[in-house]
Amino acid sequence: MRKTVYILAAAAAALTSTIGMAKEAKQSFEYEGSTYVYTSSVENGRQVINGRRFPSGQAFHLIVRGDRVSGTAGGVPVAFATTEASGAAGGIAAVAR
Repeated sequence: MRKTVYILAAAAAALTSTIGMAKEAKQSFEYEGSTYVYTSSVENGRQVINGRRFPSGQAFHLIVRGDRVSGTAGGVPVAFATTEASGAAGGIAAVAR
């Protein structure tokens, strides 16, 4: 689970610069044999990231509010700072709560 949160943190970091966009097309990336497919939209001034991890099909739902990201990944609540997400690719693991 921690690995999934770590990957989602990296995805959130990549998307936080797109908050001004109304909606993005489906995007995806691969990591260690899993494919992450997601969309991002802005709702009520907050960025919302929804997607699934394949082949497991586990869903994730993340909401970016200012400098915090919260939501669920595989049905488990997650929360981390956008600064943690920005560093995720450099080795800072996001913390699942």
